[in-house]
Amino acid sequence: MIQAIGLTSNIRKEHPPAVDDVSFEAHAGRVTALLGAQGAGKTTALKLMLELQQGRGITYFRGRPLHRIAHPSREVGVVMGAVPGHPARTVRGQLRMLCAAVGVPVRRAEEVLEVVGLASLRDERLGTLSRGMDRRLGLASALLSDPHTLMLDNPADGLSPREARWLYGILRAHASQGGTVLFTTDDPKEAARTADRVVTLERGRLVADQESTDFARTRLRPRVVVRSPHAARLGALLAKEARTTQRSVEVVREEGNRLSVYGSTCADVGEAAFRNGILVHQLADEVGDMGPVSVRPSETGAQVSDASDAEEERPSEDAHESRTLEDADESRTQERRPVAMPAANGLSPLPPPIAVRHVPSPLRPLRYELRRSAGVGTGYLVTAVVLVTSALLSVLLARIGHTPQARLLAAWPQELPLPPAALGAGLLGALAFGEEFRHPALATDRGTVPRRLGLLTAKLLVASAIALLLAVLAVGCDLEMLYLVYGRELTSVPADWLSLGASWIGLVVGCAWAGVLAAGIFRSTAAGLAAVLAVPVAVVPLVQRVLQGPSVRKAAGFSERLRELVLVQWPFGGGRYLAAAVEVLVQPVGGALTLSLTALLCAYLLTTLRSRVR
Repeated sequence: MIQAIGLTSNIRKEHPPAVDDVSFEAHAGRVTALLGAQGAGKTTALKLMLELQQGRGITYFRGRPLHRIAHPSREVGVVMGAVPGHPARTVRGQLRMLCAAVGVPVRRAEEVLEVVGLASLRDERLGTLSRGMDRRLGLASALLSDPHTLMLDNPADGLSPREARWLYGILRAHASQGGTVLFTTDDPKEAARTADRVVTLERGRLVADQESTDFARTRLRPRVVVRSPHAARLGALLAKEARTTQRSVEVVREEGNRLSVYGSTCADVGEAAFRNGILVHQLADEVGDMGPVSVRPSETGAQVSDASDAEEERPSEDAHESRTLEDADESRTQERRPVAMPAANGLSPLPPPIAVRHVPSPLRPLRYELRRSAGVGTGYLVTAVVLVTSALLSVLLARIGHTPQARLLAAWPQELPLPPAALGAGLLGALAFGEEFRHPALATDRGTVPRRLGLLTAKLLVASAIALLLAVLAVGCDLEMLYLVYGRELTSVPADWLSLGASWIGLVVGCAWAGVLAAGIFRSTAAGLAAVLAVPVAVVPLVQRVLQGPSVRKAAGFSERLRELVLVQWPFGGGRYLAAAVEVLVQPVGGALTLSLTALLCAYLLTTLRSRVR
C-alpha cells in the first residue's frame, strides 16, 4: 500500500509549485492510475514519492518511507522513461549487471527475459531496441528484485495497442498477486479501462479520487462516433438541428472522415443522416474508450465494424505517422521473438517469486563494477589505443635518442605531461564514474547516482587492477617493439628497477584513482580526465616550488626511526620497500599525486555526507 501525504514541490521562482498538497492512497491488490494532462504534475508527484526531487510531504510504502527501507529495490520497482543503459551494452548484459547491483542470482535475468518476451533478443544492443522493446526491458529491470510495488511513468506512451494491452496485463497480474501498482497517464479513457481507481490531478492539485466506474460515469463524456465520406456536411446538419431544437449538442470534426458527437445518441444521428441521404460507414456509442456498446448497419446494408477491432487490425486513419512506423518496427521485431501470451486466466505471466533473500554481500558492488566495465567495448578500445601509441612513441624516442632508459620504456617524452599508459588509466578511471552519470543504471531515473562508499571502493579496486595490467602491458609492448626494431641494445633493465617499478605503478594507479574520484565528484568523464591532467600541469610545479625552497631540517633516517617507533623488525626486507615508497612520495610527481588524491577523496566523502544529510 502507498500513502502519499501532502506532496508539495518547491516553488519555482514566480511560478506556483508543480505539485501542491497532493494526498492519496494506492491499495495493494489494485491498479491505481494518476491521471492528468501534460504539465499537471504527475511525474513530479512520482519523483517526490521516490525522494528523487526535493519538496515537502512524505510517502509511506507499507508503512515506511523510502529512505527508511534497507533495500528499496526490493520494495519498489520503477519505470520512468527509456532504460538508462549504455547503447552498446546487450540486453542480457544490462540485466545481469543489475542482478549484481540488487543482489539476486544471475538466472533471474533469464527468467524475466522469458516473461517480457525478450529471450530471443538477449544479445541485441540497447541502442537498437524499438520503443516497445525498450519498455519491455524497463519492466524487466523493475521486476528483477521481485518488488511489492510497481511505479510507472506514462508506460504506454508510444506503444501500439497490442503492446499496451500486454503491458497492462502484466500490471494487472502483479496486482492480482497482492502487489501495488501505480502508473501515470494523460489519457482518461486509458485510465478508466485499465485501472481500478483513478486519481486526477489538474495544475498540480488533486481534483478527484474515484473508483474507475465512478470516474467513467461522472468525468468521461459519452459520445457518438461517426465515420462518413460526407463528415463535414453531416456535422453542419447536426449542429443546425441542435440549434433549431435548442439542444446542447457538440460536434467535433476530427482528422479524416470522423466525427465525435457529444450530447446526442446513435438513433438521432442515424435518423438525421437517413433524412438527408448521407452515407454512414460507422455509427457507435462510446463511453470513454470502453468499446462500442451499440452497432448499427450503414445505409448500404454493410455491418458496421467494431471500432476497437478496426484499430487492432489496421492503423486508424487519424493515427500519427510515428505510431505507424513504430508498429511496423514492432511487427518486424515480432518475427524474431516469441510473443509473451496471456495465461489461462487472462492475465500475463509473471516471473517466479524470490523465495529466499540472500544476505547482502560486500562483494556485490565489486561484481556490479566488473560486469559494468566488461559489458561494453570502450575499455578494450582505450587499452588497445594506449598500447599501440605507447609502442610507437617508444620506437620514435629511441630513434631520436638522448632519452633515459626509464622514460624510454615508459614512452614518456619530456614534452608530454604524462605517458600514454597513465593517460589511458586516468581516462578509464574517469569513465568508471562518468558513464554512471551519463547512463545511470543504478538510479531510478536520470538523476543522481547513489554515492556509496562500497561502490567507490569497488570502482577503485577495479580501476587499480586495470591500471596495473595496463602498466605492465605497456612496458612489455615497448620492450618487444624496441627489441624487434633495434635489437637487444635498448632492452636492458635498469639497476634500480624496484624503485622505478614502484614509481611507475604508483603513477598509473594514482592517475586511475584521480579519474575515478574527480568524475564521481563532478559527475563528468571530461572533469575526471581534466583532474588527471591537472596533476602534472598545475600541482607538480607547486610541489616543486615547495620542495625547492629553503629547508633547515632533513628527513634522513626516517625508515630506521619508524622501525624503532613500532618496535618491530621489518620482515622480508620490509624496510627496503618502505624506503622505496618514501622515495616515491617525496618526488614531485608522487607528492603531487598523493596530495591530489587526498583532496579528491576528502571532497568525495564531503559530498557523500552532504547528500545523506539532505
